[in-house]
Amino acid sequence: MAGAFENATLAGLDDELSARRGKACMARAARPRYGAVMSLTFRALRRFAPAVFLAAASPALAAPAKPAPKAPAPSTAIIPVPLNPIVPATQRLCSAATASGLGTLMLKPAEGAKPAKGDYVLVGYVGYLAANGEVFDQNKQTAFPVEGVIPGFSEGLQMMTKGSVWRFCVPATLGYGAQESGPIPANSDLVFQVELVDFKTVAEVEAMRGGQADSAQQASEAAEAAAAAAEAAAAAQ
Repeated sequence: MAGAFENATLAGLDDELSARRGKACMARAARPRYGAVMSLTFRALRRFAPAVFLAAASPALAAPAKPAPKAPAPSTAIIPVPLNPIVPATQRLCSAATASGLGTLMLKPAEGAKPAKGDYVLVGYVGYLAANGEVFDQNKQTAFPVEGVIPGFSEGLQMMTKGSVWRFCVPATLGYGAQESGPIPANSDLVFQVELVDFKTVAEVEAMRGGQADSAQQASEAAEAAAAAAEAAAAAQ
């Protein structure tokens, strides 16, 4: 009996221990392991990360980057001297013409008298080629006789009043004709923008010259008198 009791007791203890081990195993199996969860999460992220990355980068992949603009090569062209601008085509046109063929366009009107053929004028002008607008001459203020320029320019000056600004389209026949003149090729049609600053008659110009001569003579005489006075004062000392 004692042996049977011991056997039964040992068997019960074994069963109880076995039961406890089973519960512990079940509890451990039911409770999630931190490491296992992290491992599963890492594997999931590793599996889905490429898809997420591709989705985020898809706009950039869909639109390829534009190549950088190519830097311009340096030019070896020599700039002509003096530097002359190019006048636009619309500023090479006139709206009317005289019987001789001179084209005209008033840009700024003014009231007053007009210079005659024998007068002297003070003008500001720009001259350029009708073909390409290349400026060949310009001056803010210069004086000359009305008859001392090409026929087309001279004719245009006699149409102007003091303070007015005109554009004259001069055909080659009223310009330099078949003759080349400096930067102006032969048989070139010309355009001039002209402002008449002032004008004087021949008599007025001669009077001005006489007055200038008199002033110069008076200044010379005054200088000589001053020099003589200085010498006399030095001798008296």
